[in-house]
Amino acid sequence: MPHLNRDGALFCSARRGLTNMPYVSVPKDLTKVKVRVLFGLTKRQLICFALAAAVGIPSYLLTRGVIGNTAAVLLMIAIMLPFFFLALYERDGLSAEKVMRNFIRTRFLWPGKRVYRTENLYKYLSQEGKIIAIQDKTTAATSATKHRAGKK
Repeated sequence: MPHLNRDGALFCSARRGLTNMPYVSVPKDLTKVKVRVLFGLTKRQLICFALAAAVGIPSYLLTRGVIGNTAAVLLMIAIMLPFFFLALYERDGLSAEKVMRNFIRTRFLWPGKRVYRTENLYKYLSQEGKIIAIQDKTTAATSATKHRAGKK
């Protein structure tokens, strides 16, 4: 019989013969957990496979009489492969189109090499200090002239 510890959590005791408790493994990185919709496939995979079938099967049926059965099957496979690639490819948690978008951006759209530059925060602080010093001098000068004008 299962037992509860002080916190109310269920635990099994080897002394009492309860070693065959059900065990569920929980992955440490929950971002890799995917929701399976149908037949162990994700919604994305189902959509891509349906699009592949919607494009590939009619192409096979329309071309098998013209170019022959073998060539029509090879053409159907060639037409369906991009859809399978989009459905199944994933790298570093990114889907295929995101990987391709990042590749195109970095190779063709962004100009040249990106140079590593740091911001010199000390420069900004010293400039701000100079500005404050100038403001202090001007306010001191105006207050001194007002003070002298008030004494006369």
